[in-house]
Amino acid sequence: MAERKRKKIALITTVWGWRNHANHMGERFLNGYPCDGKWHRPEMDIVGVYVDQSPVEGEDLSLRRAKKHGFTIYPSIAEAVCLGGSELAVDAVLLIAEHGEYPDNEKGQKLYPRYEFFTEITEVFRASGRSVPIFNDKHLSYSFDKAQKMVAAAEQLQFPLLAGSSLPVTFRLPPLELPLECEIEDALMIGVGGSDAMDYHALEAMQCMLERRRGGETGIAAVQLIDGDEVWRAGEDGRWSRRLLEGALARSDSRSGIALTDGRPQDLAHDGTLQELVENPSAYFIEYNDGTRATLLLLSGAVSDWTFAAQVGGEVFSTQFLLPPQPNVTYSACLMAKAEEMFASGVAPYPVQRTLLVCGMLERCLESRVGGHVRLATPELDVCYRAPETSQFCGALQ
Repeated sequence: MAERKRKKIALITTVWGWRNHANHMGERFLNGYPCDGKWHRPEMDIVGVYVDQSPVEGEDLSLRRAKKHGFTIYPSIAEAVCLGGSELAVDAVLLIAEHGEYPDNEKGQKLYPRYEFFTEITEVFRASGRSVPIFNDKHLSYSFDKAQKMVAAAEQLQFPLLAGSSLPVTFRLPPLELPLECEIEDALMIGVGGSDAMDYHALEAMQCMLERRRGGETGIAAVQLIDGDEVWRAGEDGRWSRRLLEGALARSDSRSGIALTDGRPQDLAHDGTLQELVENPSAYFIEYNDGTRATLLLLSGAVSDWTFAAQVGGEVFSTQFLLPPQPNVTYSACLMAKAEEMFASGVAPYPVQRTLLVCGMLERCLESRVGGHVRLATPELDVCYRAPETSQFCGALQ
């Protein structure tokens, strides 16, 4: 029996240092990753690499990995995907433009060159007359306009494009999946960290739950981002649900304050302790075209994990998006399993439109902040799609 031909992957990245995204994700194709209690080794190899910058601190791991695994580091993106030749010479592309020294814009967004790298890759596709799957880590772009162009290019050139955060595909405690076509009456996500870098993860995790509602995704009508004491006043006014806050906090394994000594999340939700623990709260209000509303609360200081609650049929359902700790960060293996699935099958396991919508959701929320925390109508965020029928998170019962 003939040996199956191994697929060739080009890895295009901003920087490859210890514990950054290129390390977490590229290593899965070099050394394998844990899957269903076994060590899984993909039947594909990284053969060409482009690295834009060297780490400010620590070792450039690409040099060590190239020596050990036998791939070539090329001086340009085109050379990496052509393996030094004149035409596309790989079967798939990993695009990981996260980390590195890049400027910020006035909205506080890091201007990672994902769109620019993507464009260089697709220029090779056009010149070669063929295309291969691309996995794009995290945002498509800080710019919704650029993200739209990336999705349009994939459609025009007819190649599968997968993107986004690891949160939608990581483990869930409990393994909750909302039924397709359910009636979501209200939803609340709790996240941690600062804007752009961390809120993207939380917004996409929230979106992977909301997209399962009746009628599928129909786009976003308006957004608003508020900060500070206005967040607590919005809770008092009923703009976000204390009941859902209780449900989400009940799934947290990292609660601070009185919950550490008596274990009751309802106290943390109601007794004013949150105001003492969280110095800089933020609330992201998302109004969907079909009338559904959802809220992301960033509560750094009170918790350090990611939880979600929704009211469906009058009942509260909640879960934690589990992120196993360093150094193994197994959630990145969950994400690379989806990239591998697409590279092998030629079909993206879930629609890139989810990531496109979250790119626009986040950018417009940050514009709300810069513009004085105003509510912004978003008719341009009319992104429509259907969630996959099959659950995509790690450990889901199929």
